[in-house]
Amino acid sequence: MTRQIIGYTLGAALSAALVACSPSADSAQPDSTAATAAADTLVSEEGMIDVPGGKVWYRKIGNGPGIPLLALHGGPGGTSCRFEVLAPLAVDRPVIFYDQLGSGRSEHPTDTALWTLPRFVEELAAVRKALRLDTLHLLGHSWGGALAAEYMVAAKPAGVVSVVFSSPLISTPRWIADADSLRAELPVAIRNVLDAEEKRGTLDSPAYKAATDSFYARHVRRLPVADMPRCAGVASNDTIYQQMWGPTEFKSTGSLRTWTRAAEMATIAQPSLFIAGEFDEARPTTLEEFRRTMPNASLVVIPGAAHAAMREKPSEYVSAVRAFLARVEGAPKP
Repeated sequence: MTRQIIGYTLGAALSAALVACSPSADSAQPDSTAATAAADTLVSEEGMIDVPGGKVWYRKIGNGPGIPLLALHGGPGGTSCRFEVLAPLAVDRPVIFYDQLGSGRSEHPTDTALWTLPRFVEELAAVRKALRLDTLHLLGHSWGGALAAEYMVAAKPAGVVSVVFSSPLISTPRWIADADSLRAELPVAIRNVLDAEEKRGTLDSPAYKAATDSFYARHVRRLPVADMPRCAGVASNDTIYQQMWGPTEFKSTGSLRTWTRAAEMATIAQPSLFIAGEFDEARPTTLEEFRRTMPNASLVVIPGAAHAAMREKPSEYVSAVRAFLARVEGAPKP
């Protein structure tokens, strides 16, 4: 899941509670300039692809000899521009990502009937076909992890060599249970605001949004992150987020509210990597439970990071993914 973090003016008591719960992170920001520069030196292409409901924008970086990596962004309704941090992987292989229909540089149709999980699975299949990705590695971040899981379980596609589940949503009921546990660790003053505003139904109040941001500051984006120049002016789509997920990361009221593929993860035989931040809202302990049910899965936890580990600790994240892909491609063929 992905939602923007915004600041609000608070009362004194709530402000003090927010300060108390804020992590003491180093003020130095990760450097995305190197990744952007690396991407700009590699062969790249951009274009539009016909998918069910409209056209989506894609970007491909690199043309190395390795098996291509296709990345699925978070949201629902998020954007793919943050995948520029994966540019170092494009030295080894093509790295491809796209803005899902309705967000970013893709077309923005207004037909809300398009915002369903099955249609997003069809969209992924259409992108693969258009780009001739007969063989590929698949990476899904957050909601993109749910899309990857649904695709693997429901579509049973051929040619997927491995799957990276990056801070993934695998089961909404379990996600909400974990979020409730993390929420219970917030200072009492913040919990009281969340409870009171939810009881009143005033989820758009400044106080509620500020209290929500305190959760996000712990478990969504905990550390400073560098600016992403290619994200300038690229908009997400809150309508899709609200319709499919809900008002906050820890409250699901949309069409995904009962969705789960937890019981079917064992059917994914391809080598799989779960990767998440130490303080991730996609809790590492839960991901470990999912991993144990699968025949060929591993887990990497990025110390100090949260849900935005890819941007918070890009070097560690990219190194872990690169090592996994190299291990998969170096494995003996069955």
